[in-house]
Amino acid sequence: MERVAVIIPARGGSKGIPGKNIKPFLGLPLVAHSIRAAQAAETVSDVIVSSDDDEILAVAREYGAEGLKRPDDISGDEASSESAVLHAISETEACQAADTIVFLQCTAPLTSAAEIDQVVRTRGEKDADTAFSVVEVHAFLWQIAEDGSGIGINHDASKPRQRRQERPQEFRETGAIYALRKGGFVKAGERFFGRSVPVVLPDAVEIDLDTPRDWLALEAYAKAAGYQPETIQPAGS
Repeated sequence: MERVAVIIPARGGSKGIPGKNIKPFLGLPLVAHSIRAAQAAETVSDVIVSSDDDEILAVAREYGAEGLKRPDDISGDEASSESAVLHAISETEACQAADTIVFLQCTAPLTSAAEIDQVVRTRGEKDADTAFSVVEVHAFLWQIAEDGSGIGINHDASKPRQRRQERPQEFRETGAIYALRKGGFVKAGERFFGRSVPVVLPDAVEIDLDTPRDWLALEAYAKAAGYQPETIQPAGS
């Protein structure tokens, strides 16, 4: 059976929402939602949280993940998520033994175990190098020219406005789940390499947790929708 390791990058020092990664979301630390979803996924063998913050790592271990201290030189605002994933691959036995690496974003707390499994399985079924989560979007996108006029990006503004059914399907990368062929990722150093396959998640929520307003909106939606976190319990409970 293929071994799949999940890596959850979770830096400390968030500016938009202070203490974001361990701030309670629906009563649980934010990072715990991603840990629980990964642990409940049928395809996942190991869960690692990479952080420069000891408090985040303590919470990660409390919920049963392996905690990995990230060096300062890949922990600043300019550090890429790829650098954290590459570090985890080089430093943990679980990642070294894995065939597939899943980069999971903890700022998407409504990600489910079933969605993780869908992305992982699609990568294997399609023999892709990268499989990643997307949602269908219907927005009319514009650029603003130097003179202030609008330029249609994904539509021709000079023609009558098309109905949704008449437009080609378009998809937005959610940023929540990436399943990567480990060997190719290590060589490329980027999440997109070789053959990349979008995986449509119809029920994924399009709210990124960047500001306090985002937090309020997503938590309100989750409560109204009756969201229930995956049922893995903290260690020692």
